[in-house]
Amino acid sequence: MSPLRSTDHVVVVGAGLAGWRFSEALRQQGFDGLITLIGDEHHPPYDRPPLSKNVLLGKWDVGHTLLATDELVASNEVKLRLGRSATALDVETTTVTLDNGDIVRGTYVVVATGTRARRLSFSAESAIHTIRTRDDLERLSETLAGLAPHSVIAIIGGGFIGAEAATALHTRGFEPLVLEVAERPLLGVLGADVSAWLESLAKDAGVELRSSQHIVDVSARDGGFVISFANGEELFAAAVIEGAGAVVNTEWLASSTLSIDNGVVVSRDLMAADRVGAIGDVAHFQWEGPTGVEPVRIEHWQVAVDHAAHLAHYLMTGASPAAPLIPYFWSDQYGKKIQVLGHPRPSDEVTMVHGSINDAKWVALYSRGGAVTGIVALSQPRALMLSKVLLDTPTNLDHALTLAPWAN
Repeated sequence: MSPLRSTDHVVVVGAGLAGWRFSEALRQQGFDGLITLIGDEHHPPYDRPPLSKNVLLGKWDVGHTLLATDELVASNEVKLRLGRSATALDVETTTVTLDNGDIVRGTYVVVATGTRARRLSFSAESAIHTIRTRDDLERLSETLAGLAPHSVIAIIGGGFIGAEAATALHTRGFEPLVLEVAERPLLGVLGADVSAWLESLAKDAGVELRSSQHIVDVSARDGGFVISFANGEELFAAAVIEGAGAVVNTEWLASSTLSIDNGVVVSRDLMAADRVGAIGDVAHFQWEGPTGVEPVRIEHWQVAVDHAAHLAHYLMTGASPAAPLIPYFWSDQYGKKIQVLGHPRPSDEVTMVHGSINDAKWVALYSRGGAVTGIVALSQPRALMLSKVLLDTPTNLDHALTLAPWAN
């Protein structure tokens, strides 16, 4: 494809991490045409991971999460269209229709609309909190300010968001109660072995975690909420938070000609059509992993950043970046840090290679068909990063055990 020219206008739909980093990357690559960044929130682009960590903990004000300061917006010459949702995309004319009827015409469009918090269908749905946006945290903060110390706060979902919220609330003097529908938290993400090794973290931190919880309704009652279970039991909570996963934001593309399948289907260079790309959480892309190329959609902070740099480089040069994409994510919960490199499947074999469960500090390798597919660590950040070399190029498990980079 031909590189972008000064006469081009790049329209970015989605003013989150991926959309903003892409806009910055285009300027860093030398693009001097127009950039318009459209976002459905009224806030300039900000970082989401600190919301369930630093902000909920009370260490940061939500404003501290800001990515796009006035100075950065001006220096990068990005036109912001905030508080406006995209409702349609015409691929042939690369035009975006907004919820107020405005039409934004570009020469290229980049979809970066990400995901939103999944909402469960309960009687008190409108009063149940989620942790996804700045507005979510401001609303939750107002609720917490009105609660007495040691109030019970039910958290539906024991995954990363739920665990991080429980950690922050416990530290602040509340009584979080984590309700997980699966046999163990993170079972469907990290697999049977790793989820079992992590199972005691909540209890060790003084947080009550209940697994195999089948909730049928949450209703408002007596200034709080009653949670009803399939077995007939009920419990009362002063507030309720949902951490039930995410839904990809692709509904607005229903009338487009793009291929939608658990996200926007893109090529290895993140292109969904000749002049339309997609990046970050919304992109269903071709990932070249240790066992070959596979279609994936990955909701990681680092993947969004890497996608932004990749697509900007491709649009400016027509070439793919040489460095492989190695997914990475982390979670600070119950006083520990969980980190994962790669994109292992929950069914992959797991081999602990460093540390021990009893010490709550360890490193383990995922493998499939003899090839290392991922690395997971608990409170061993240095050992994890030393082990990244095992994913830079395909590595056999036996060879990895001989190299033992985690021990350096």
